[in-house]
Amino acid sequence: MNEFQEKTISIWGATGSIGSQTLQVLDAFPDRFRVDVLTTHTRTQELLPAVRRWRPRVVVATSDDAAAGWQEPFEKLGAVCLSGREGLLETAGRGEEDLVVNGLVGAVGLEATLRALQAGSSIALANKEVLVMAGGLVMREARRRSLAILPVDSEHSALFQVLLGEDPARVRRLLLTASGGPFLSWKAAEMETITPAQALAHPNWSMGRKVTIDSATLMNKGLEVIEARWLFDQPAEKIEVVIHPQSVIHSMVEFVDGSVKAQLSRPDMRLPILCALAYPDRWPGEYGRMDFSQPHTLELLPPDRDRFPALDLAYEALSRGGTAPAALNAADEVAVQRFLEGEIGFRDIPRLLSEALAKHPFRADPTLEEILAVDRETRRLADTINP
Repeated sequence: MNEFQEKTISIWGATGSIGSQTLQVLDAFPDRFRVDVLTTHTRTQELLPAVRRWRPRVVVATSDDAAAGWQEPFEKLGAVCLSGREGLLETAGRGEEDLVVNGLVGAVGLEATLRALQAGSSIALANKEVLVMAGGLVMREARRRSLAILPVDSEHSALFQVLLGEDPARVRRLLLTASGGPFLSWKAAEMETITPAQALAHPNWSMGRKVTIDSATLMNKGLEVIEARWLFDQPAEKIEVVIHPQSVIHSMVEFVDGSVKAQLSRPDMRLPILCALAYPDRWPGEYGRMDFSQPHTLELLPPDRDRFPALDLAYEALSRGGTAPAALNAADEVAVQRFLEGEIGFRDIPRLLSEALAKHPFRADPTLEEILAVDRETRRLADTINP
């Protein structure tokens, strides 16, 4: 008899970096999960092997531009096929999952996450924009229904693990580590000529294009500061960033007595994914396993805020509150895409973000509808800015 209670899960963004690695972890524990929903944006052909393997009841292509007739091979496998934003929201509101793995990128996951929480599903969250845009709304909904928001980002998973069993009132600082990206030692003048290919060459992690560029500008760490504020209910002044080029220490917590606890592993996103899937248990795995028979050098450095101004923009948005973080996130999505398409330079990204943050239609206490409106308005604004 199986001693584990089978979990019913959905994976949003199943063909992306987080989604595909989640499927790898599931393959190690095939008797512990039933996959109910798999989504992709347009890469329906890439999703077919997972649908054959797990036989979900529902498949969603979240883009309205998915190839004509994409549904046929999935329907032959017994899956109900849905499309677009409405298809995602419909599946999110079913309430038949114990856990939703949100591996979407960008603002698209916010409404769906709230819908899933309202329907009674806990969330394994890799879609950081959800909490950046509407952290207060999302965390209130989770607490109201006694549901878990389980972080999948390596840094937030590390903080989550370190804080288990600890009194949050005894925390002095949360210390988020950052690799520093590929340009850690570059001079400011050299950074004016950075190409998309150079920015996509992360030294430690294999991630999606948007997250990789954000890591290179340190905006990813800034967004994680905002996310940590909501996940762990700590103010901005208690959240700091430390550069750690080796990406072995994933985050640390300093307590009021001066003690510091850290979570260490080799950089492998499957470990935080496994932690979220197994919670509140821990399951055997080899992901990120450290070999202490070999010497290790672990450096810790302060971030250079002059060369990486995006970090301070995130703190500014968090300090302003209201719609400022949502506007920063929207502008960043546009700026990164414009950089990847060669419209603006690497150093233009924070310049664009600063202008969009200053000019966006700020609202101090926004509703979900107002947050989504500001997201749309700021995207249009960011498209017109020539930094």
